[in-house]
Amino acid sequence: MSRIPRFQEHLKTGFTAEAVSAARYRAFADRAVRDGLPKLAERWRAAAESKDALAVRLLEAAEQVNGQELDVVAAIAEERYENDILYPKMIHDVEGEAAEALGSVVAAQKGHLEQLESLRRELGASTGDVR
Repeated sequence: MSRIPRFQEHLKTGFTAEAVSAARYRAFADRAVRDGLPKLAERWRAAAESKDALAVRLLEAAEQVNGQELDVVAAIAEERYENDILYPKMIHDVEGEAAEALGSVVAAQKGHLEQLESLRRELGASTGDVR
């Protein structure tokens, strides 16, 4: 049995599907650029933007966008989970190119966590918007 309400579960599933499609379309656009097809790349990027908008709508409907400090705290918790549990477990289970790709993600993730922690400090010290 799910620990979250059914409507949130469905919205989360929809969000994941749309976000993954958007990322895939951006990858297709990058490949089109490398293949010398800039107009095809533009079309893939436009499709990705549309998918991103749908993903945001679903995330908001799932009550996962709360504003300011709450969003930063949630993002930090997610990054810590990815850094400390998710990716290390996956790296342990694979080898070769997959392990290398996951290792490069872990390296980038550490920077993301630092950026989010810095953002949290800035928000805490700010009376308005961050610098």
